Amino acid sequence: MIKIGLIREGKIPADNRVALTPAQCKWIHKNAPGVRVIAQSSPNRCFSDREYQMAGVDVQEDISECSILLGIKEVPKDQLIAGKTYLFFSHTRKKQSYNQKLFQKIIADKITLIDYECLEHEDGQRILGFGFFAGVVGAHNGMMSYGHRTGAYDLVRVHKQRSFRELIHTYFGLRIPPVKIVVTGSGRVAHGILEIMNLMGIHEVEPEDYLKKQYTYPVYTQLKGADLYEQKSGAPYNRIHFHDHPEQYNCKFLPYALQSDILMNGIYWDTAMPRLFENQDVQNPAWRMNTIADITDDAFGSVPINLGDQTIEDPIYGVDKNTFEKTTAHLQSSVDVMAVGNLPNELPRDASRYFGEQLIKYVLEDLLKNNQSAVIEGATMVKEGKLTARFDYLADYAAGK
Repeated sequence: MIKIGLIREGKIPADNRVALTPAQCKWIHKNAPGVRVIAQSSPNRCFSDREYQMAGVDVQEDISECSILLGIKEVPKDQLIAGKTYLFFSHTRKKQSYNQKLFQKIIADKITLIDYECLEHEDGQRILGFGFFAGVVGAHNGMMSYGHRTGAYDLVRVHKQRSFRELIHTYFGLRIPPVKIVVTGSGRVAHGILEIMNLMGIHEVEPEDYLKKQYTYPVYTQLKGADLYEQKSGAPYNRIHFHDHPEQYNCKFLPYALQSDILMNGIYWDTAMPRLFENQDVQNPAWRMNTIADITDDAFGSVPINLGDQTIEDPIYGVDKNTFEKTTAHLQSSVDVMAVGNLPNELPRDASRYFGEQLIKYVLEDLLKNNQSAVIEGATMVKEGKLTARFDYLADYAAGK
């Protein structure tokens, strides 16, 4: 009998998402008789202990009998159980300093770490993630912020709705003024943003038309890699080359900042990549953009005036266009920034259901076969306390250097 444990989220503030919903656990019990899921009791999950019990899942405090442990966010190092196989978002693959001690403890305790972020299809596309719902919530919050700034309309808070379906009903009768919105990215986050754009009745236009025309109705344009970046040498944009050599590229975004009211930012960004704009660009008298939903949320990253995370309860702050200091939102002298690191927590049941479906469809069967698959092996950062070959570049990080 293989036992899988759903661990209680220990990171503060506690995340309310889950890797498997009660209905998905019930499906596993029915379709994989040699597998049992056990849920560690938790007061914070979006699905209650009672809902798991009703689905036939044992709920208990001690999960040390489980060989595989599933979480969402980083596990506090003092809550790790030695010798187990863990799956969660560890946020260590980029040598994040704030999780270095956690990574060292994983190695010291001879744990096997499979990072959700590293689970990929053969073409390199990520298998698991909450990006779509981050895009949905982030786009809604960006539009909500613009409505508050202008007084043109009023949107509800997402986390006060029970489901995505209920949220959609709040858009009936919504009238958006002739605003111009630029959307960056082409992945799951961007797909979530576009879902909200379409649900709100905002029309898509081509990038070249967007830069030249003004409209009497609300519009958005989507900028993908080739729309955003160009090689300094003049050679055409190439996605693989860009990710291998981002320092050889310039960003072409700035003209859109001068033609847009709102930015919905959904691009992947790393430190070697050019930013969408720089601080001094905001001081340009022609600067038009007054609302930024930085959904990918890299502080001082692709959006350099992202000064760091806010909370779900208070997601928006202003950034003064001259001093670049944080202000209250919606001031004439500021740009409003929406930056929240756990946006999917506003729709946790929907987000968890989607995540669990992908986990069952693409990962679980291989996981139960002693991790014998290219997908699982490629995401195994540490195996029984030792760095795997793909992640040997983390040796100095693991050694505390």
